[in-house]
Amino acid sequence: MSIIVQKYGGSSVADVEKLKKISEMIAAVQNTGNNVVAVVSAMGKTTNSLIEMAKEISNNPSRRELDMLLSTGERTTMALLCIALNELGVEAISLTGSQAGIITNDHHNDARVIEVRPIRVQDELDKGKVVVIGGFQGVSYKRDITTLGRGGSDTSAVALAAALNAKRCEIYSDVDGVYTTDPNILKEANHLPEISYQQIQEMAEAGAKVLNAQAVQFAKEAKIALYARSTFNSGKETIIKNISKKELAGVLAVVYEKEIIRVYVHDADKIGWVLNFLEENQIAIKEFQQTGLAGDKGYKCSFIVSATNVYDWTKVKESLENKLRDGIYINESLGTVSIIGEGFSRNNKVLKEIFNLLKKSNIDFYGINTTSFRISILVERDLVEVAVKVCHDYWIG
Repeated sequence: MSIIVQKYGGSSVADVEKLKKISEMIAAVQNTGNNVVAVVSAMGKTTNSLIEMAKEISNNPSRRELDMLLSTGERTTMALLCIALNELGVEAISLTGSQAGIITNDHHNDARVIEVRPIRVQDELDKGKVVVIGGFQGVSYKRDITTLGRGGSDTSAVALAAALNAKRCEIYSDVDGVYTTDPNILKEANHLPEISYQQIQEMAEAGAKVLNAQAVQFAKEAKIALYARSTFNSGKETIIKNISKKELAGVLAVVYEKEIIRVYVHDADKIGWVLNFLEENQIAIKEFQQTGLAGDKGYKCSFIVSATNVYDWTKVKESLENKLRDGIYINESLGTVSIIGEGFSRNNKVLKEIFNLLKKSNIDFYGINTTSFRISILVERDLVEVAVKVCHDYWIG
């Protein structure tokens, strides 16, 4: 039988009544003759509540113990869902990420999946059971429980779908797919019936709360189509798949990220220490830029940190400033607005249009980064939504 992997996000499993409805949906899919693997998130805001409890005890909780704590959220959901399925007469079994064979590196709070060994999952499917797996978690090669960071349940689902050679992977949440921008700030945003792997990756990397970028990479490599759907409102969906470049044209979407930190380092002798320090604290950086050579008066390098992925930025910032003193400047007042499309590196047309559009709208920008699929601009955080609306109106309408 074919295998269908389904992922249900936190809002979809927020209470017992929703879990009962999901159990009925899963039972219906199994009755069509398919095997079902359901990957679930923690219920509602459980993860945030667990983090807050830890912070009430310590301003800097151990990353390892935090992972042990956070992994309990998904375990609650998966056990309750299995109980609901069993009540419907559907035999189901719950498995943690480690029991499901999700192997990660040893980075706590933001681990990366390095291998999936779904032997136990396959054995249970062969017995005719629905397998419910706690998302967002795995086990390191050191046998420690790890969590996969923001959107980690997406990664769990797609990695399992790839390892199981699933027919398809369905991602359920409280929205019915992907839009041209965030509908919460622009009601006129358009629904996208389909989008390419590369474009959705760029959207995720640029801060859009869509699919996890690592999850999309797994899907692209395994050539598995992803279906982003609303859990309780059928109708629209967005299919993420391989799309030929001939079908891709112009600007597709405008996304943003408000919680941006830009760090400037003026001391070339200290940049090695800075990068090592950030790596030790498992803080990823992006858009690294350098001007001048070591020893030059004009030497300067800069990079960006996404604050949403950092649990203890205040302590990290304090350590950086104590070490570098006047050799570092940290700007926490910026956000990014990104234009997503295709072919931006072929000419300067869109880039020139951005410059003219921002100037006309009296929006200053403090940096720019480009790829073939994305142009990102740094603006003042309180002007992010204005810039999004201006860009969306101009290119998408």
